[in-house]
Amino acid sequence: MTDADADTLNRAMMQRDRASAWLGLVVERDDPGHAVVSMVVREEMTNGFGITHGGLVFALADTAFAISCNEDDRVTVAAGADITFLKSTHAGQTLTATAVRRTRSGRTGLYDVSVVDEDGDAVAEFRGRSISTNRTF
Repeated sequence: MTDADADTLNRAMMQRDRASAWLGLVVERDDPGHAVVSMVVREEMTNGFGITHGGLVFALADTAFAISCNEDDRVTVAAGADITFLKSTHAGQTLTATAVRRTRSGRTGLYDVSVVDEDGDAVAEFRGRSISTNRTF
């Protein structure tokens, strides 16, 4: 499979991703093993303390992870993921998640995702573990 084929599959996956569309996520880069996704934090994305809800920061990172780990025609999903929150953000800020493959062997992979704000300050670090299924796109 070529990089162009993987890009086409990821675009098809994202066209069906209603959650990411609802969140207003924007795919900035879509390469096998590497993805960049951004999100503008809206008022309804904040928690009771007026800061960005951690689950939505996780969703942003998880989407970048999903794009980066779907590198071929096999459907690849999360086997697990962890996130460390480093800085709170607020409505009006733009968050950007950059996912990078660390290793991929057989059906499993390991990916790191860094989330930064518009100033490049670290907001969160996410590590995702993938598993490729027997299903194809």
